[in-house]
Formats: sequence, C-alpha cells, structure tokens
Amino acid sequence: MKGNFDQCLEQVLEYEGGYVNHPEDPGGRTNMGITQAVYEKHLGRPVTEKDMREIPFEHVKEIYKEKYWDKVCAEELPEGLDFSVFDWAVNSGPSRAVKTLQRIIAVTQDGAIGPITLKAIGAISPGYLIHKYGSEREMFYRRLSTFTTFGEGWLNRLDRTQKKSYEMMCET
Repeated sequence: MKGNFDQCLEQVLEYEGGYVNHPEDPGGRTNMGITQAVYEKHLGRPVTEKDMREIPFEHVKEIYKEKYWDKVCAEELPEGLDFSVFDWAVNSGPSRAVKTLQRIIAVTQDGAIGPITLKAIGAISPGYLIHKYGSEREMFYRRLSTFTTFGEGWLNRLDRTQKKSYEMMCET
C-alpha cells in the first residue's frame, strides 16, 4: 500500500523495543531492532556500545526503509499484507520473508518481488495470504533451536502482527 511505511514502522518499533544485548541472541547488541552489524554497515564504521544505545531515530527510519520495507517491495503489497511481510523481514530477514510469500503463492522462490510475484499476489485474497503467512511463520519459529528462549515472545509478536494486519486490511 502506498504511504503505509510510517504506520507499519511505528508498530514494528513497539515490538522491537529499546537496547538489548541478550547472550543467546546471535544479533548481539541491538537497539530498536537494529543489530550492531547492520548499524555498522549503515555507518560504514565500527560502533561502540554508546553508539548503539543512542542511535538517532532518523538512522533507524532510514535503515528500516532501505533494508526491509523497500527490499520486500511493501509499497506494492496489499494493505495488511505489507505489514505482515515487513514485520517478518525485520524479524528474520527480507529474503526469508519474501521466499515464504512466494512459496505460498506458488511462484519461483528467488527472494525478490517482481511482476510475476505481484501478479500472483493480486489473484489471492489478502486475508488468506495474511493467515497462511502467519501459519508459515509460526512453523518456522517452532523449528528454531532458540524457540525455548524466545518462542513465547515470537508467538506473541506474530499474534499481534496478524491482528494488526487484518485491521489494516479492513481499513481500506
């Protein structure tokens, strides 16, 4: 949906929270969902713990737009589905988010949304896609070795994401 980025980002940031450095999280230092590696790449230099704790919001917004929203072509997706795909791209990477969507709609799983993927998406109910996408996401989480540590949070996030996605879909 055109112009839905700010609303979706606001919701994602509610899930991502502030600064964390959980010993079992392979992302290491993270703030507002931005890992240290992603922030270092964005800035083109190493960052300190202080840098991570004080990421300016304009950097956060740039990173989410460029690395996640644009990578999954969320502007071209139906409202509600845009949020589901964006949120999972943030949580598990754009390639996985797109390939899962492509598997659901039975097109080549190349991790890039183009005209063929968009045409197939357009032929399927957004409500069905949101539902099926959530089911696939839950199965993925349950297979991860870190599910016992993070699983409850992931499933809560997924539940909130699906509810918000359906709400957004109905607002159009």
